[in-house]
Amino acid sequence: MSLPSVDAAPASVLWYTRCPVPSPLGLAARLGWLESEFQALGLEVRSIIDSPVTSVRESHFNHHLPWSFRQGGNIPPIWARARGARTRLVGITWTDEFQAVITRRDSPLRQTAQLTGQRVGVPRRIHDAIDFHRATALKGLDSALGLAGLTLSEVQTVDLTITEPSLASPGDPSLHGLRRRHPYLAELQALASGEVEAVFVKGAEGVLAANLIGARVLADLGSHPDPRVRINNGTPRLLTVDQALADERPDLVLQLLRLVRRAGAWAASHPDETLRFVAREIQASEETVLASNGPQLHAHLDLQLRPDWLDAIGYFKDFLRRQGVLEGDFEVADWVDAGPLRALQAESAS
Repeated sequence: MSLPSVDAAPASVLWYTRCPVPSPLGLAARLGWLESEFQALGLEVRSIIDSPVTSVRESHFNHHLPWSFRQGGNIPPIWARARGARTRLVGITWTDEFQAVITRRDSPLRQTAQLTGQRVGVPRRIHDAIDFHRATALKGLDSALGLAGLTLSEVQTVDLTITEPSLASPGDPSLHGLRRRHPYLAELQALASGEVEAVFVKGAEGVLAANLIGARVLADLGSHPDPRVRINNGTPRLLTVDQALADERPDLVLQLLRLVRRAGAWAASHPDETLRFVAREIQASEETVLASNGPQLHAHLDLQLRPDWLDAIGYFKDFLRRQGVLEGDFEVADWVDAGPLRALQAESAS
């Protein structure tokens, strides 16, 4: 299975990327710890997602750059691993967020069970290498319908075609100074026009979308007790590292985990500052972040590899495979490298 070829990065360069979501890696970057700590070791840290080079930015999704690490939505790293990317899963941050199936406020629908035979909008981004927006919507709808005793086959899924790629170029004038487009424009337009009766939204941007139209929530998934129901692209956030980095410099992987866990501990004792940092990261108001992630967000930015979380990741991976999102398959247990986190826990215990 072919992967993009790139020149090997100099041994003095570390590449990193994170999604615009609540994550301890994002906090460590915004606090300046990544650069200062690794520079002290004679290493330069470069941001993948902020690169002006398209082939470099693509590693945000396909994880092809050597000596790189990533924390963010979990569909891209799962997809990359299934394609043969040599990566290791070294930590998980589980931060719950708003997840809902919504309809118009004037809709006659009152509950998910009434969606039988109804038109449900699902985005289709035709120019993205991986359409994680579509996969995210399908998983949210599948979970909601499953709780109502239904399946995706019992509703009419309507493709909402989006031609603009998710990975916009920095400085694109049509973004009007922002880093990216709001993700739910197509869904809101389809609801408003009556083309569909329901859509799935999530996160702070999903809260804002629902607020803009005064939407009625048919299914609220964000606080469901079963991790298999809640898991989606944004829940949890996976910390993955390039296999070469893990093999050649396990000391750097351990240092990365120290920094990320330190950022999580800092968040736990700085709730107000954490909220401000996360709001800047997501490009949302603090009020919207609170509505999406709750007042205890700062207390859930640690790193773990809990068995029930790994089980949920395996369940989600199998769902993505059934939906045709993944080109190959793999065992989650073979993906996990628990050594660095165990070493860090041993350090803390001593």
